[in-house]
Amino acid sequence: MPPSSPPHPAYGRPRGRRGRSGLVAAALVALSTFAAVAGVVPTTYSAAAATCGTANVAQGRPSSASSAENAASPASAAFDGNTGTRWSSAFSDPQWIQVDLGSSQQICKVILNWETARAQTFKIQVSPDGSSWSDATGTVTGVAGTQSLDVSATGRYVRMYGLTRATAYGYSLWEFAVNTASGGGGTTCGTANVAQGRPSSASSTENAASPASAAFDGNTGTRWSSAFSDPQWIQVDLGSSQQVCKVVLNWEAARAQTFKIQVSPDGSSWSDATGTVTGVAGTQSLDVSATGRYVRMYGLTRATAYGYSLWEFAVNTTGGGDDGGGDLPGGGDLGPNVKVFDPSMSSASIQSTLDTIFGQQESNQFGSQRYALLFKPGTYSGLNAQIGFYTSIAGLGQSPDNVTINGDITVDAGWFNGNATQNFWRSAENLAVVPINGTDRWAVAQAAPFRRIHVRGGLNLAPNGYGWASGGYIADSKIDGTVGPYSQQQWFTRDSTIGGWTNAVWNMVFSGVVGAPAQSFPNPPYTTLATSPVTREKPYLYVDSGGAYRVFVPSLRTNSSGVSWANGATPGTSIPLTQFYVAKPSDSAATLNQALGQGLNLLFTPGIYHLNQTLNVTRADTVVLGLGYATLIPDNGVVAMNVADVDGVKIAGLLFDAGTVNSPVLLRVGPDGASASHAGNPTSIQDVFFRIGGAGPGSATTSVVVNSDNTIIDHIWAWRADHGAGVGWNTNPADTGLIVNGDNVTAYGLFVEHYRKYEVIWNGQGGKTIFFQNELPYDPPNQASWMNGSTRGYAAYKVADSVTSHEAWGMGSYCNFSTDPSIVAERGFEAPNRSGVRFHDLLTVSLGGVGTIAHVINDTGGAAQGTATVPVNVVSYP
Repeated sequence: MPPSSPPHPAYGRPRGRRGRSGLVAAALVALSTFAAVAGVVPTTYSAAAATCGTANVAQGRPSSASSAENAASPASAAFDGNTGTRWSSAFSDPQWIQVDLGSSQQICKVILNWETARAQTFKIQVSPDGSSWSDATGTVTGVAGTQSLDVSATGRYVRMYGLTRATAYGYSLWEFAVNTASGGGGTTCGTANVAQGRPSSASSTENAASPASAAFDGNTGTRWSSAFSDPQWIQVDLGSSQQVCKVVLNWEAARAQTFKIQVSPDGSSWSDATGTVTGVAGTQSLDVSATGRYVRMYGLTRATAYGYSLWEFAVNTTGGGDDGGGDLPGGGDLGPNVKVFDPSMSSASIQSTLDTIFGQQESNQFGSQRYALLFKPGTYSGLNAQIGFYTSIAGLGQSPDNVTINGDITVDAGWFNGNATQNFWRSAENLAVVPINGTDRWAVAQAAPFRRIHVRGGLNLAPNGYGWASGGYIADSKIDGTVGPYSQQQWFTRDSTIGGWTNAVWNMVFSGVVGAPAQSFPNPPYTTLATSPVTREKPYLYVDSGGAYRVFVPSLRTNSSGVSWANGATPGTSIPLTQFYVAKPSDSAATLNQALGQGLNLLFTPGIYHLNQTLNVTRADTVVLGLGYATLIPDNGVVAMNVADVDGVKIAGLLFDAGTVNSPVLLRVGPDGASASHAGNPTSIQDVFFRIGGAGPGSATTSVVVNSDNTIIDHIWAWRADHGAGVGWNTNPADTGLIVNGDNVTAYGLFVEHYRKYEVIWNGQGGKTIFFQNELPYDPPNQASWMNGSTRGYAAYKVADSVTSHEAWGMGSYCNFSTDPSIVAERGFEAPNRSGVRFHDLLTVSLGGVGTIAHVINDTGGAAQGTATVPVNVVSYP
């Protein structure tokens, strides 16, 4: 991380041009969030009942801003307790900076420590949810230095909303402190859901499977739904009169358009706790101030033609306790399976650790051990880091060249007799390597990303002896020499710079790669796109100049090519580790959800996590990052993770492993029916992998469902296991790897294999896929067992008949019907035949003639069959 930027120079002196990377369109964002939702107003407190505390409850809390002048002046710098670091904004009006306190608080004082570039006029505002804002002050005149403001308001989020600047520069704060009321008894809003398991009733239910009680059972997989008419209500009896401070509604797609929250002492006479509220998709949190034994949602109008439907209806009360002993801390140690090296360590001791872990992991394909090998900035010499299963090696610099290994990072296939087709689940990231003999070897298969690597030499992607190989993925990397794929069947490279590329087998795809070979599919089979339409590089862990851990979130890019760090540090935002809950495998799903509810991001340390409830990611811009192939296993058939239809969530570096009880979905991004545009700040899914069976029996109907518009899928492998434990047509059942319902979703490096029906179903408009690799299921017992109505088998990639715009490049599907080689798949790809649905560079292959794919796409392209194992190609369709 660059050092903290110095104070502004004396005015009247010229200044050099400042970098503008990372600036947000502040005015548009601020204006869009300025108006408060009707019925949500600040709640006052009595001075006699409480005194103003002196603790700064904002320090270290999650924060954001309308803009940042540069990477050295993030919003978090105003909340780090360090008066030597600062936030500074773009040079325009209005601008804002906000902090998430984690729960609703009674705010009594705000203290602003202005840098010279202060506000001329501003307001302090509060919000229950970070989107609907109310004024806690009138318009205030900024004063130089430290400015203390007494306020009386309640909210989870607090912000300084700058109206006009006092200088030609932006707004700049050394520190932004918040004090809250204390004393007086019971002034804090508890986090315990006092409605869970309480008696409930409703005006109606759609059917017996959707009773009122399902909204109060703590299970986000069950729901209440009403009759299809207005009005409707659902209520809960808390058992005694309570001071209600918050209501949290988790809407199914059939939500309210408008509603009220009401309270009652007796369940018959009701009073409004809110005004008329507009329903929003997903989880909706409302701060209230009311007293009653009964609480109800009174639905006025519906947002859909269906009824009202709630997954969960939670109630928090003042003095009602918490759900686990208070707020969880951010930051902390990275656990025993993260090995951190620094240049002061001897090469011999580092090599010994590397060798010990590799000895355990070389052939440990379905074991439970997980490791991350992290190198602090500096130079290391004489190392050969051999990388086995579930092992990640990464540098801890802000840029790859901050960590240099004079040696090798090696993946070979000696454990499997020179066959690299099962070298899964390992990674290298964010460092430079100077190979001993001039060429590094990275002979991998699926789920083995090579990101942000500078190879100061060449790169060999084949195993020693040039045995079979089936990879692979490179992104944001620079290879000074030549890349030799040799025996690799296919490979995808994105937004990188290479010195050359030697050969191709079936399907080599390049998107935004400087130095890539020219488009020439199928002879040789190079598919080359000059730029990538929309990208965001994966978040990564690093240490700053003071030795503190932080996570860097790269900025969104459009029409990108080459590495993100070509001109210096990657543009983006730095988040201190104190804004992450550092998860350990012993943590329960309830603890992880509590951390998310507090507004913390999640950093999963290496290990296996069993989830007995769904992880619910509801806050915009949440980062969920795994180290060392952290693995999430849903128990009892729950969905492992749900992401709300909000902006900018980043999910990265995780392995979802299906449990023994069937889950309907492993990862759901956006609720059903999601429709908000996220073009300016999409959710991204990066290096996220899914497994059904292999380590043992597992079952999940669909691995990942993407409902949110504009989502970026950047390297996934969804795999129904064809080998290992718990493998068989009815032992590890799974229908589909990926379903895309959102519009304008972009997928790069899509690997989906062996599902029993359509492997990918694309229902959204405007989708793009750049590189697809697939094997159809090996194990249908016979043709009769694998029929899609009257059609023989299922296509690997299905674009719905309703889609009018879709485009895909570099797509391959292979068959190996080893249980019954007489089986025929009618086609590899299936799509409506219309001008707006276009495919480029398609192929099908029968592996050794074990089965047949009759056509490439629809009824176009000849049969892939016979022992020659040669592809059937279609250059363009239609």
